[in-house]
Amino acid sequence: MTPITEVEGRRLALSNLEKVLYPASGFTKAEVLHYYATTAEVLLPHLRDRPVSFLRYPDGPDGQVFFTKNVPPGTPDWVMTAEVPRSEGPARMVLVQDLPSLMWAANLVAEFHTHQWLASTPDEADRLVFDLDPGAPATVVDCCEVALWLRERLAGDGIEAYAKTSGSKGLHLLAAVRGASSERTSEYAKALAVEAERTMPRLVVHRMTRSLRPGKVFVDWSQNAGRKTTATPYTLRARAEPWVSAPVTWEEVEACGDPAQLAFRAPDIAPRVQDYGDLLAPLLDPERAGPLP
Repeated sequence: MTPITEVEGRRLALSNLEKVLYPASGFTKAEVLHYYATTAEVLLPHLRDRPVSFLRYPDGPDGQVFFTKNVPPGTPDWVMTAEVPRSEGPARMVLVQDLPSLMWAANLVAEFHTHQWLASTPDEADRLVFDLDPGAPATVVDCCEVALWLRERLAGDGIEAYAKTSGSKGLHLLAAVRGASSERTSEYAKALAVEAERTMPRLVVHRMTRSLRPGKVFVDWSQNAGRKTTATPYTLRARAEPWVSAPVTWEEVEACGDPAQLAFRAPDIAPRVQDYGDLLAPLLDPERAGPLP
């Protein structure tokens, strides 16, 4: 029998709690739900008011993995949704606004991916993002070098950048911006990626072509497109271990000499939040958002 749990007055059926989702460490679905419940305070502000895509892995990362963008069948009527524009016509997507919605979504077993705009203003980007993806034998250590260059370059334009691990091999850089469309933000991000490659040609590539990427860091600027999404801060990833897309300090980026230094699993996050709070909280302050040059 599926247990029924009440979360802030909402009744939830949380299923298969003993199921092992991460076989390498024995991490279960119950532990996934516990992770999200205890991380909600810092996670929810980064989800709220943003249409969410779910990368689902209900049988673990070695099972079927698939994207769900539209509102899933069986979604409770108390889960908020929003109509969002798409090239093929408007669609309806989930908004994870509160703890009951978060726990319902976590029960689906999914990574959370969000756009760089709010549901209320889909024509205006409020985030700038760079996905730094290392091509072997390059690692996150190389990503850190590129991230530090991008941080200084963005600062020169009056834009303050923040870093988080991708929860996989690389790093994400995020900044709060205002007054620009996704198209304009993409153009700006691409220009900086091209400039990074010109400045560090042995280290950086800005094109997605696979044959160009071994030993280099691909600076993926394309996730600024209005239709694209990026892994939300604090989301678990569908990897062999319960890795998290975890905010990091610039001191940690500067000091990174081994990939293991920037690899964080679910049990690591609560102590980090206790020590640092939400390192990405400034992204949520409209006063910190800068206009693009």
